[in-house]
Amino acid sequence: MTVLVTGANGQLGRSVCERLSAVDRAHVALDSRQLDIGDDAAVAAQIKTAQYSAIINCAAYTAVDRAESEPAAAYRVNRDGAGNLAAAAKQAGIPLLHVSTDYVFDGSKQGAYTPQDITRPLGVYGASKLAGEQAIAASGCRYLIVRTAWVFSEHGNNFVKTMLRLGAERDQLSVVADQFGSPTYAGDLAAVLVAAAEKMSESGCAELDNQIYHYGGTPSCSWHQLAQSLFAEAVASGLLARAPQLTPISTAEYPTAAARPANSVLDSGAVAEALGLPASNWQSVLAHCSARIIGAGQ
Repeated sequence: MTVLVTGANGQLGRSVCERLSAVDRAHVALDSRQLDIGDDAAVAAQIKTAQYSAIINCAAYTAVDRAESEPAAAYRVNRDGAGNLAAAAKQAGIPLLHVSTDYVFDGSKQGAYTPQDITRPLGVYGASKLAGEQAIAASGCRYLIVRTAWVFSEHGNNFVKTMLRLGAERDQLSVVADQFGSPTYAGDLAAVLVAAAEKMSESGCAELDNQIYHYGGTPSCSWHQLAQSLFAEAVASGLLARAPQLTPISTAEYPTAAARPANSVLDSGAVAEALGLPASNWQSVLAHCSARIIGAGQ
């Protein structure tokens, strides 16, 4: 049996495919040009072409600021696309594993968010992702939704890659210090999704079926603290000759089109326990990830 990976050319999609290859699991990897998940007929036809054992959906509209001026595009992928995959998964009798976001919350909570906390998105991106969760739940398919935050990896565009590039170019950087979250290595998240797909495709899985889990890295930190750790590791390992001077700034000093939650810290213990996997620790992979980014020329 074969796993279908959608959004396979993004940073998480590529990490999921790497993980599937590492565990010798057959898979079909399709990017947005090969499968537009917003096209219900195309999705239905694709699912009928093979006996897939599970779908891992890594496709998403993730341009948080642009979503404010392109709501229809965001909803077409994040809500309608998720619903199309869910309908096809139900028809085929296979589970759908879907990735959602910390942006479904407004960030006002003190402490880590649990899956049971009330959702209240601040912008179009978060609202469209929440609508996708709701479309999946209403479809009647077997599903697992994993919310994550602050994803970084060697692939795609992310905070770690941007900081390494800017750190090599500039002597000073200003980084937001009043937003806190759970930096998550895409390779660790991929391991969770693949392990869950294995369990769910074999049979019904009570602790995973039709659940929403959170999976984010530990320890929690601010963007400024993440940048500090990143540059310290890069200098210590010889990846950078020197670290730029970092100035902490407030969210108000770095205005964006879309509001960000001040608190994106996720309580991630349940999914790791259900799968028997260790929690993700971003500090332990930062040097390895940075070396791969710099080695690839960013």
